[in-house]
Amino acid sequence: MRKSIMFLMVVFAVFACKNKKTEESKSQTEGAEIESTSEAQDEAALAEIKPINNAVLEQGIIYEANIRQYSPEGTFKAFTKDIPELKQLGVKIIWLMPVFPISQTKRKATGGEFASLIKDEVRRNKMLGSYYAVSDFTKINPEFGTIIDFRNLINEAHKNGIYVILDWVANHTGWDHKWLKIQPDYYTHDDKGHVVHPEGTDWTDVADLNYDNKEMRKAMIADMSYWITEEGIDGFRCDVAGSVPTDFWQEAIPQLRSKKEVFMLAEAWEPELLKDNLFDMAYAWDGHHLLNDMAQEEKSLKDWDAYATKLVSDYEKDDMLMNFVTNHDENSWNGTIQERMGDASELMTVFSYMIPGMPLIYSGQEYNLSHRLKFFEKDTIPKTKGSMWKVLKKMGILKNTNVALNGGKSSASYLIFETNNENVLKYTRSKNGEKLTFVANFSSKPQTFKMTDKGKFLDYMANKEIFFNNEDITLAPWGYKILVDL
Repeated sequence: MRKSIMFLMVVFAVFACKNKKTEESKSQTEGAEIESTSEAQDEAALAEIKPINNAVLEQGIIYEANIRQYSPEGTFKAFTKDIPELKQLGVKIIWLMPVFPISQTKRKATGGEFASLIKDEVRRNKMLGSYYAVSDFTKINPEFGTIIDFRNLINEAHKNGIYVILDWVANHTGWDHKWLKIQPDYYTHDDKGHVVHPEGTDWTDVADLNYDNKEMRKAMIADMSYWITEEGIDGFRCDVAGSVPTDFWQEAIPQLRSKKEVFMLAEAWEPELLKDNLFDMAYAWDGHHLLNDMAQEEKSLKDWDAYATKLVSDYEKDDMLMNFVTNHDENSWNGTIQERMGDASELMTVFSYMIPGMPLIYSGQEYNLSHRLKFFEKDTIPKTKGSMWKVLKKMGILKNTNVALNGGKSSASYLIFETNNENVLKYTRSKNGEKLTFVANFSSKPQTFKMTDKGKFLDYMANKEIFFNNEDITLAPWGYKILVDL
């Protein structure tokens, strides 16, 4: 049986945010040309928003916005209209997938081939390429709209108390990027002098950057700084952050924070990226894969106990991980939540909220997205509110209002209890006198266990009182209860 274990998962560094534009260095002149229109000059100032602090991030929920696929229009404007809806789900941070122009050279198509090799012009024109093949880090992808549309999105998010971070691709660029023409030494070359794509990958639509080049590092930091000082964004989600040398982040992040405190999310699991005030949050990759395996009954609660124990030894008490059941890669390449988790989908989604860390919602998840979104061409998510909207809304309210789900520097405790059934998990989160008890059946068969608690509780999802008196309880397959002390 499992041993009781207690640990605190702590998350975020406190950071402040101001939305006044400042003068940037002349190195940004080329990027700043997007502000030269009279429309931009007449634009109203960004809405004020209080600085992000730990009190906010204790309750954090992050939303990954796939602008291309979010709406039939695939535009900033269409997404901006729904930001108040995301607030209903308790979202505190919007992570925008890359918003930059996409390289046309070596643009990829569905199936992995280059779009240029497709003879059928109609089909070729449908292939829009990967967001992660960036041709210019200081401009907006016209597919999504204009810089004014982008600013309106930031403004609307801030008005709703939501922060916005950009997906930053520091490891590579697309083959159209100006650096390839004017600064080819910014890139990795083979022994014949040819620029190469990232080693060990099939990312042939991008060119690998050379981090031995100090001037390239300066240029990268300058481009990141532009979005902070000129456009008022609140941080970055850094693509394949572990493939970029850690000493670059040690150089870059303090410089970025000298301009404005920013929230930094690493697409990586390495604990060293969370040390010394570098990244605020990393990916719970191992936890994600374990949830998939548990849903398929290939792993058990014993494996979860081992994982939870390992987290304590691998990470420091003020580290935070992002918990997720899907994201853009998982959906497009490994399958929908339903494909991977089946009847366990709701339980695993709720579980991602109940454990320490910050839960992620991916575009369409709130609308029961049931198909794999195309990655290199236009697609769209459903927009009908069904069962998952109701679940995520209730979980968002709970995360935002009950301190027993806090996950910041004052994180709520997490205590696992043994039960007399190896398929049933029971644990509590508690803080400042508030307590939540979570019981769940992690199997595809009904399970009975001894509920040793006594007293009256609120069955949160059913919104009704329930009384226990040291009795046997049966949970349906993949069934669960969130019990709030009364």
